[in-house]
Amino acid sequence: MGNWVENEGLSIFVVLVWLGLNVFLFWWYYLAYDVPPKFFYTRVLLGRALALARAPAACLNFNCMLILLPVCRNLLSFLRGSSACCSTRVRRQLDRNLTFHKMVAWMIALHTAIHTIAHLFNVEWSVQARVEKKGTLAAALSSLGDNPNESYINFFRKNIENPIGGLYVAFTYLAGLTGVIITLALILIITSSTKTIRRSYFEVFWYTHHLFVIFFIGLVIHGAGRIVRGQTAESLAVHNPEICYKNFTHWGKKGACPIPQFSGNPPMTWKWVVGPMFLYLCERLVRFWRSQQKVVITKVVIHPFKTIELQMMKKGFKMEVGQYIFVKCPAVSKLEWHPFTLTSAPEEDYFSIHVRIVGDWTEGLFNACGCDKQEFQEAWKLPKIAVDGPFGTASEDVFSYETVMLVGAGIGVTPFASVLKSVWYKYCHDATNLKLKKIYFYWLCRDTHAFEWFADLLQSLEAQMQERNNAEFLSYNIYLTGWDESQATHFVVHHEEEKDVITGLKQKTLYGRPNWENEFKTIAGKHPGSRIGVFLCGPEGLADTLNKQSISNSEADPRGVHFIFNKENF
Repeated sequence: MGNWVENEGLSIFVVLVWLGLNVFLFWWYYLAYDVPPKFFYTRVLLGRALALARAPAACLNFNCMLILLPVCRNLLSFLRGSSACCSTRVRRQLDRNLTFHKMVAWMIALHTAIHTIAHLFNVEWSVQARVEKKGTLAAALSSLGDNPNESYINFFRKNIENPIGGLYVAFTYLAGLTGVIITLALILIITSSTKTIRRSYFEVFWYTHHLFVIFFIGLVIHGAGRIVRGQTAESLAVHNPEICYKNFTHWGKKGACPIPQFSGNPPMTWKWVVGPMFLYLCERLVRFWRSQQKVVITKVVIHPFKTIELQMMKKGFKMEVGQYIFVKCPAVSKLEWHPFTLTSAPEEDYFSIHVRIVGDWTEGLFNACGCDKQEFQEAWKLPKIAVDGPFGTASEDVFSYETVMLVGAGIGVTPFASVLKSVWYKYCHDATNLKLKKIYFYWLCRDTHAFEWFADLLQSLEAQMQERNNAEFLSYNIYLTGWDESQATHFVVHHEEEKDVITGLKQKTLYGRPNWENEFKTIAGKHPGSRIGVFLCGPEGLADTLNKQSISNSEADPRGVHFIFNKENF
């Protein structure tokens, strides 16, 4: 249980605080509309549906205030890079920004559903009260406003029965029309954000996600119609609804209660969201400014396994290990931006990304760079590229530990290419100030071709460590998770050779998957009393496994070994 707090505790604390605030706001605003005499007559018309509509509305305001903050990448990178306001634990929490963004989105969806259902009842009962026969309190309240010097409480002023009356409210009233629009926008945003859509139809996800602009505009003006109305303070001073409702037929007569006066609630949503909207606007302006800066593609390298490497230069570009950038290629799409981990090291005079060809956009980039042609491509023919970033990730903290485990799956090895290159450069110059003393590197891949583009780097690093009599600095294990019978026979024949038949490295390729429990126990035994950073760029299933192993293999004693799990998210 010792490392449960270290790995998940802060995240759980934040989630509990966030859930607690949602519960508090819901209950507070439910009571604010269900108890005070101000809304006594409103409750006569609408019943409990009034409070059930207003309570989730407050939670919606709160969560819509939060939803934009996790995607202000420049703000997060600034906070992450500021040691004055960001400890390691806080930086690790910032790395979970997209997870929190998704959680808030689902909370918005939940409260939207409650708010919408409650208002469906409110509209039905408001329309029904308007056409109800005289003689009831609801009918008397609905008729207020028909005569001079009266203010209305029932926002629906037509004498139209349901269901036509309900449709009239939905498509002619500002609150109804904006409610329909923002609900449809939210449905499209959420349904197109599923993992299947994001991976197979990224363009659909990208374009529908920008409906958030319509969502926020509709949200801000949604309450401008002031359809939720309550009794004014002046009226409450002379008309106690809990007493006067019994004699509603005598209101306004001499010696009786005066006619109650009502006013609409002023719109409040803008007060909640104006700050985050301003921050996000600044975020987009910064992104636009950076995207206009000239980027030069200096080299395009075609690697096996449908992977290309783009080496680029940009004035003033500075990076740290493991960071990522967003890339736009106007020749492929004028609007789409795609995230890629930087595979170059900060010490190099260029920055690079590796792009695996897996979809329409990457296929378009592949063709635009002339990779589909046999002849040499002139530099001036290469497409224009816009770059936004770099942005911080968990991998930046690699050099904060003495011992680290780096785990990459497939193309997920890219952030660690930057780390290992930087280590190589540091050893080439002066590694005396390097806190990092030991790297355990694991790479899991299905196909032998995937190893080829990365093998050169590992060979250089292997040679560098041996040359400096520090071969123990890097322990690497490459696992081939998929092979056929003919390949297996070939591996057996060449197993006794000095170098591996696949990678050309002295360390032989392993087949199958790692036994993570054994790996963690072995490393824990070699480094007692250490804080060991575990860094993953790979699928969720592997993340769950490594996180569980990090927790179970950490000691309760603060002086014992602790595994700190970190996962790439972008």
